Amino acid sequence: MWLSWRVAVERALYGEGGFYLRERPSGHFRTSVSASAAFAEAVLALLLEVDAELGSPEKLDLVDIGAGEGVLVGHVLAAAPPYLRERLSITAVDLSPRPDGLPEAIVWSATIPSGIQGLAIANEWLDNIPVDIAELTPDGPRLVLVDTETGEERLGDLVSEPDRRWLEQWWPLRRMGARAEIGCSRDAAWAAVLVRLARGRAVAIDYAHPVDNRPPCGTLTGYRDGAVVAPIPDGTCDITAHVALDACAEAGERAGAISTTLSTQREMLKALGIAGRRPSIELATSDPRGYLRALARATEEAELIDPSGLGGFGWLTQRR
Repeated sequence: MWLSWRVAVERALYGEGGFYLRERPSGHFRTSVSASAAFAEAVLALLLEVDAELGSPEKLDLVDIGAGEGVLVGHVLAAAPPYLRERLSITAVDLSPRPDGLPEAIVWSATIPSGIQGLAIANEWLDNIPVDIAELTPDGPRLVLVDTETGEERLGDLVSEPDRRWLEQWWPLRRMGARAEIGCSRDAAWAAVLVRLARGRAVAIDYAHPVDNRPPCGTLTGYRDGAVVAPIPDGTCDITAHVALDACAEAGERAGAISTTLSTQREMLKALGIAGRRPSIELATSDPRGYLRALARATEEAELIDPSGLGGFGWLTQRR
């Protein structure tokens, strides 16, 4: 069946029997959450900042969008100090079934709640919002269609007028055959988060690229069992593409954000206390076991802030 990439990936990931309705992310790719509990500790530090900014409200929301297995919010809940835990309202948003063993205090929802007062975080969520793909032809940008069984492609109609305007602003195509991943669906998804944020911060974390350095052939990729595979939209693999976070930022501002910060995970986690510093060698003599624990922790932190890996993720932070 020939479909646009956006429709094909939507069905493959989220349709009946789709990849994300039956699979857990940890079985297929490594994330910051699975790399180290230090990531959840940094999110807790960020949540404490938001709590202080809001004047320690009677109820503080933490909403994890694209929660996967609920590991992030589970770690945050366990590590939260009692004075915060008693005011904390946690919602994990995901289309997959509620994981077994998740603490009862965590609400599991298929939709993003409204009136969020606190922190909404979307860690590697926007990259799984399906997008259309355009290719520049002598007639202008055309949609790329895909055979859902084989992954074979062919060109379809010219892109719509809204998509053409998005391309002109956010991903200009300069040569014949160049491709772009049209981010309108992601802009709309992120704007929907900002609309639901009453007070506090919304943070999107993903591999990203800026408007002056878009990849000429796009970034569409498949993952299965921890390995990169061909992105065939037949429901057997994850399909992802990097995110134009700068375009999402403008959409968030139109939706009511009053401030915007675009940064990297390395910069943001270092500001939240993740340093990746090796322990003093003297500790190996005085406390060998403590040294090994500290060394393991430093190794985990170093992975989170490695600029060529997880540290290269983009962080979009917006306030309302």
